[in-house]
Amino acid sequence: MSQKRQRTVIVIAAIALIAALTAGYLLTRARYEKYTESMLDVFDTVITLVAYTKDEAEFNRYYDYAYDRLHQLHKLYDFYNSYDGINNIVTINQNAGKAPVEVDQDIVRMLLFAKDLAARTGGRTNVAMGSVLSIWHDYREEGIDDPENARLPEMSALKEASLHADIEKMVIDEEAGTVYLEDPLMRLDVGAVAKGYATELVAKELAGMGMVSGIISSGGNIRAVGKPLDGIRQRWGVGIQDPDKSIFLGSDEDLLDVVYINDGAVASSGDYQRYYIVDDKVYHHIIDPDTLMPANYYRAVTVLTDDAGLADFMSTALFLLPLEESRELAKDMGVEAYWVLPDGRKDATEGMLKRLRSTGASGADKE
Repeated sequence: MSQKRQRTVIVIAAIALIAALTAGYLLTRARYEKYTESMLDVFDTVITLVAYTKDEAEFNRYYDYAYDRLHQLHKLYDFYNSYDGINNIVTINQNAGKAPVEVDQDIVRMLLFAKDLAARTGGRTNVAMGSVLSIWHDYREEGIDDPENARLPEMSALKEASLHADIEKMVIDEEAGTVYLEDPLMRLDVGAVAKGYATELVAKELAGMGMVSGIISSGGNIRAVGKPLDGIRQRWGVGIQDPDKSIFLGSDEDLLDVVYINDGAVASSGDYQRYYIVDDKVYHHIIDPDTLMPANYYRAVTVLTDDAGLADFMSTALFLLPLEESRELAKDMGVEAYWVLPDGRKDATEGMLKRLRSTGASGADKE
């Protein structure tokens, strides 16, 4: 074949490829449209559903389901407020040392999930540590409301409370559907797992309803289903927030990096999320079970895995360990992670590096 004919064949093939890609893009655009809606009154954060659907009616069906389901789970997992006709985490805490409480299976399964992960990760992230965390919560709320008189909890009170955090004294009878705290002074705090666990449940249920392309953003918890059906991208881009930019407005200036995912979950824990200030020093909400003070190993930790509940739990677990131990735990648990240290240095697992924009990944990458 002559060189001229070869060039002609190559040009024709290239034109055909471009035509095919364009046709695929136009077909996707014709079949799916992007819809977005947020809810402001669930799990004390903004929860947003983004989905590519064939029409608005289909999107509304998914959103309405997610809205109702997340409100239900919020009430079940709430450890601050009671609700008429509902036995929730508050009910369990109120009956500590008194009697088992019959609860919804969504509570039973979430607590079993958290208890199993605590056993597998060394127990530093512990839903039975509510007696300690509630003290910090009360002081933090007082400090936010009255900054001039903000105070730290007494260490003696924290140490006394820490004696009532044995997760083995949380007795779960799966068949009977009951939870009993054997220690009358024990309290549950499920803040390190409940929101991610709920996000995972809803994502799976929406996929079961037929949603093939969507993403749920629940504060620092992201769960993607499928890939974006815009005819262009193969992955969703999830921003990793700069801890020094306390309010994420969606601008690249607020981000340290972007991690690209599909059919996966990303969760972040950081000192910028919930905190107060005492004598010009910031005290955040992630408490080290050894020191009973806010952990100071990192500014933030981001976890990538396939389950939003696991990602949520592990972002806290990794935050509570020095870097080498944290890296080892991430490896043992099969998750990818990104650490921001107090001096601004960053570290990441090999698998996470492959997904970051700063190392060349993009939304166009395929799995």
